[in-house]
Amino acid sequence: MRYFIKLAYKGTNYFGWQYQPDAISVQETLNKALSTLLKTNIDILGAGRTDSGVHAKEMFAHFDYETEIDIEKLVYKLNSFLPKDIAIFDLIKVHDEAHARFDATKRTYEYHIHTKKNAFKSDDSWYYSLPLDVAKMNEACKILFEYIDFECFSKTNTDVNTFNCKIFEANWQQNEDKLVFIIAADRFLRNMVRAIVGTMINIGSGKVSLNDFRQIIESKNRSKAGFSVPAHGLYLTKIEYPYLSKE
Repeated sequence: MRYFIKLAYKGTNYFGWQYQPDAISVQETLNKALSTLLKTNIDILGAGRTDSGVHAKEMFAHFDYETEIDIEKLVYKLNSFLPKDIAIFDLIKVHDEAHARFDATKRTYEYHIHTKKNAFKSDDSWYYSLPLDVAKMNEACKILFEYIDFECFSKTNTDVNTFNCKIFEANWQQNEDKLVFIIAADRFLRNMVRAIVGTMINIGSGKVSLNDFRQIIESKNRSKAGFSVPAHGLYLTKIEYPYLSKE
C-alpha cells in the first residue's frame, strides 16, 4: 500500500531535504522515524529537493507499507518522536502508482525579506535594508510569463532534461517592513527561485533594467543573472496533485 505523508519543516538545522551520507537531512530523519515506529525499513521519496537551510510550510513524500495503517495514531506518534522542527500534518492512502514527485502539477514558493532589523527573524527571513522599487520588481514579474526556458536561473552542471518551466503566478507583496515574493510553477530548477529573487533585487535597486531582465533570460547564461539570495528566506508553501484536495 502506498501512502502520502504531508509535513512541514524548518530547514535551519538540516542540509536540505535529500539524503546525504555525511550530513543530516529531513529525508533521513523521517526515514529513521518511520522505520522505528513501523518496525521495518522505510524509504520515503519527496516531492522535490530543498537546499540546505530552506524551509517547507507544505511538503509531500510517499512510502510503501504492506498493511493498513492507523493514520491518526501514527501521525500522533511521529509528532512525538520527531524533533520539534518537523511537523506531520497527515498521512493519505493513495493508489499504488501515485508519485509524490512526478504527479505534482503545481508548486508554490515564497521568499521572505524584512527591511528593518529584527532579532527574531534571523533564521526565517532575509534582512535587506536598502531601498527597493517594488513596483518595478512587479513589472519584472510580468516578464517571466513571456518565457518558458529559465536556464539563466538554474544552478550550473545540473542534471536535467529540460530547463522549461510553466510559471502560473509571480508577484511581490509588501506590508510595512515585510516583503514577500510569491511564485508558482509546474516545476522549478535548482536554485531558480533564489536566483530570480537576487536578479529582481538588482532591478529594484536600479542596477538592472527591465530590458536587461529580458536579455538575461534570453541569454540562458547563469552568470548574466543576479546573485543567489540566502536560503533561509525561502519557503516551499504548497504542492498540488490532481487527486488530492487543494485545501
